[in-house]
Amino acid sequence: MSLRERMDQDKKFEAFRSLHHRTEAFVMPNPWDVGSTRLLASLGFEALATTSAGYAFSVGKRDSFAGLSRDELIANAAQIAGACDLPVSADLEDGFGRAPETCADTIRIASGIGLVGGSIEDATGNPDEPIFDLALAVERIRAAAETAAALPFFLTARAENYLWGRPDLKDTIKRLQAFSEAGANVLYAPGLPDIEAIRTVCREVDKPVNVVMGLSGQSYSVAELSEAGVRRISVGGSLARAAFGALKRAAEEVRGSGTFEYAQDAIPDAVLASLMSQDHCAERD
Repeated sequence: MSLRERMDQDKKFEAFRSLHHRTEAFVMPNPWDVGSTRLLASLGFEALATTSAGYAFSVGKRDSFAGLSRDELIANAAQIAGACDLPVSADLEDGFGRAPETCADTIRIASGIGLVGGSIEDATGNPDEPIFDLALAVERIRAAAETAAALPFFLTARAENYLWGRPDLKDTIKRLQAFSEAGANVLYAPGLPDIEAIRTVCREVDKPVNVVMGLSGQSYSVAELSEAGVRRISVGGSLARAAFGALKRAAEEVRGSGTFEYAQDAIPDAVLASLMSQDHCAERD
């Protein structure tokens, strides 16, 4: 990484860190490829995050530990980080390995491709033992946090209970508190059931909280989540699923009725051509 690239990365890191200390939550949407990155960056968002689910859908795979390798997701994240001038945080799954040292290596690799943030989760991918034992989960976050602290990197720790059939708010909070003590910068418990649970988590922890919207269950506005204490909102793979939904509806119209009315809602070719052009990219250099 050149000196200029390192200075740019430091600047993005500082901008990203400052976003978490506002009184109102900011939205960090999740592109899944270069094209979706350029589109979202053009709309005024201040940071972006990768999505393992969105990437998986785009290459015809399931979003799973077995289906996606670290090399694949890092390559996708590098493309996204290189396609915009915004801070980019990555979905780093479980750190791509059980050992704390592997989590630390993943953070180093992620920083080396220009990312300024990323998340490590406590899910194992094993349905018989879906969540890491707390002691090991904390060791993994501590190793990642110690590495991140020496880099321009903002670490998010995820407690995955609610995504793996363990709807235990008390244990989820206990895990987030332990992850905070281990050095995580942001705390995240995807799948919380309602605004009261979200408010409770925000009240019981001492670091900024990320909440995901756009998935199944109840939906809340930025204002409602901000009032509850949330500082960051992501959307996971929901934008990718929305894009696939639009594609499916359009194709079903053509196949079922033989009409092409879907084109009325399509983004004009000239708009996309401008976003994807080399001239547009050069303006960022």
